[in-house]
Amino acid sequence: MKTTTIRLGGVPEHFNLPIHLAIENGIFDANGINVAWTTYQGGTGQMTKALRNNETDACILLTEGIIHDIIAGNPSKIISAYVTSPLIWGIHTGIKNVLEKHKDIYDKQYAISRFGSGSHLMAIVDATTQEKELSSEQFTVIKNLGGALQSLENLSTDVFYWEKFTTKPYVDAGQLKRVGEFLTPWPCFVIAATDNILKREPEAVKTFLQIVHTQCEQFMKTDSHLPLVAKRYDQKPEDVQAWFSATQWASDSKVDNGMIAKVIQYLELANMVEADANIPDLVWRN
Repeated sequence: MKTTTIRLGGVPEHFNLPIHLAIENGIFDANGINVAWTTYQGGTGQMTKALRNNETDACILLTEGIIHDIIAGNPSKIISAYVTSPLIWGIHTGIKNVLEKHKDIYDKQYAISRFGSGSHLMAIVDATTQEKELSSEQFTVIKNLGGALQSLENLSTDVFYWEKFTTKPYVDAGQLKRVGEFLTPWPCFVIAATDNILKREPEAVKTFLQIVHTQCEQFMKTDSHLPLVAKRYDQKPEDVQAWFSATQWASDSKVDNGMIAKVIQYLELANMVEADANIPDLVWRN
């Protein structure tokens, strides 16, 4: 059997556990796919850069981030939905910061992992929904969660958006203060791949996706793995149960055109995409 290597990237978060379990249990290998995993601490912005530079073949990343970057010239395509439920963003500040309420954040200094990252784009989308406008000078690049903790602690920044359950241990430990939440107004994660791998190994990509969807469907059918989630990601059992109950993984590759249009509309409202921009093919039609 021919073996095809697919370099896959994602964030170090519990959403990706079905894929990690498939790798560890040899399911990809048994089907001729060697998945070489890379963890990207810097999130979607770091992954879009890796796709552009051909440092990876595919990534699991935020829907709005990859749509924005493909429009901006990233030679990649969305190949499948991954998590179809919204992402719950926690809105955080430092313990010593006087900021207490979500409504008071829009004139403050924002920590973001990178320009074009989820922490950047979602802050703009949130502000746009409240008819507020953020300036580029309000954003400070801190690279990752560790950088955010330091920046918020020393009051260099005031506000940081990150997935609620990932940051929950830091809130519980008194290292972060959550002042609000914001739900992504669309399915949160998709899988994207470079045009290069799609042209070179389309059948291997199809096999990879079939395995992913099967594993995710099985993952959703039982909560027996929740203690493993709690252990691996330093979560309280009750938080893991709440996360699991609110999360829906895709069981096929369908990408909704209406969802794509909605994301583009928000990006236009947030001045991240020009209203008359030429929109390239965003989705792989295999």
